[in-house]
Amino acid sequence: MNCPVGGVPGPVRNRGTARGLRWDEGPVVLVDELGSGAGGRTLRTQVAIVGAGPAGLVLAAVLRQSGVDALVLEQRARGDVEHQYRAGVIEHRVVEYLRDRGLAGRLLSEGARHGWCDVVVDGEPVRIDYGALTGVQHWIYPQHMLVQDLLAELDAAGRPPLFDSPVTEVDPGLDGPPRLRGPGFEVVAEHVVGCDGVQSAVLRSFPEQGEHRQHPYGWLTAIAELTAPVDGIRYAVHECGFAAVMPRSGPLARLYLQVPAGEDPASWSHERLLDQLELRLGADPGRPRVAEVLETDVLRLRSGIAPSFHYGRTLLAGDSAHVLTASGGKGMNLAIGDAADLADSLVRHHRGDPSGLAGYDRRRRAHAANTLAFSEEMLELMHLSPAEDPAAQLRDRRERVERLAGTGPEAVRFAGQYVGAGQLPIGVPPA
Repeated sequence: MNCPVGGVPGPVRNRGTARGLRWDEGPVVLVDELGSGAGGRTLRTQVAIVGAGPAGLVLAAVLRQSGVDALVLEQRARGDVEHQYRAGVIEHRVVEYLRDRGLAGRLLSEGARHGWCDVVVDGEPVRIDYGALTGVQHWIYPQHMLVQDLLAELDAAGRPPLFDSPVTEVDPGLDGPPRLRGPGFEVVAEHVVGCDGVQSAVLRSFPEQGEHRQHPYGWLTAIAELTAPVDGIRYAVHECGFAAVMPRSGPLARLYLQVPAGEDPASWSHERLLDQLELRLGADPGRPRVAEVLETDVLRLRSGIAPSFHYGRTLLAGDSAHVLTASGGKGMNLAIGDAADLADSLVRHHRGDPSGLAGYDRRRRAHAANTLAFSEEMLELMHLSPAEDPAAQLRDRRERVERLAGTGPEAVRFAGQYVGAGQLPIGVPPA
């Protein structure tokens, strides 16, 4: 078989790097570079957020709505942030949370709803109708579009992130207010939140960073334009490896192929990619075909949870706090769940509740552990072990997938976790 190997101040404009913004006790004012010696300009805010991904932007927007001032710093340029193609499957409860806060306008009007997925085991598809079991569906809406929407919300509020502003030093606030420093600036805040991803500068200020589990394979990923929109998620379990087609906006889709860890994407021609996709997904004349492959990359599969999400006056949310594989589409959803819980906690703290931040670390690490377990369950289900008989493993996977396609307790449990039924657990530990 041909398989590959193995109260909010008034609005103010952001004038980029030539001018600085200063948050003091009084109104926000636009000033020239502040002459504070070698440190450059000094900015003040209540909550300084590092990272303009979904977690940081949702947190900033909700804090602003509640009268808590927040400043987002992002090391990349705005154009890079707005056009990074990543996740696109949003849980029901996350959309409900965003809708209730006026942050889901375009999502609701342009997003698509999906309530089933197909799992193709050795060429034979099995449909899991999780929408019928739960009464709710996923929303398909690309992450970069959600990021654009959240940036527009902050723009309208006069609080755009400061782009091209890498944070190089973090004082977590053990003996005073936490501080962030970077080229030509210092930020003084009441709290700092790290939402700056896997290589988090904020996490590095914690005494322990934890370790990530490295999986023995990777995923070749591709953004592709198809001949028609994809009507549902399709996974494949095959002797040659895992494959998937994940819908995005319109005719765009994200394709996945299991490859050896460390694989060079340049070794995969578009023809080779499409041949393996067809082999693993099986023959289906009605399935939309790939018209053009727009970009490819190899995704390292790793997972882990930071030992603590709270140190001094500094907190973590999103990928800074936990790393999941893309299996199950849980990363962005868990990150927004962190932001929702932390926004509630910070608002209560800034309104005078001394227990406002109590329990955030414990709650969110527990939720991260539960979500990680589900993601790992999906990963194990969809990938075969090279140390075991592939035919026996395929029979096992077929039996397990057919149970998930039924109506028994295992199917109901899986469907609820997969689609994100219910409400975001804000301030509530897992059962």
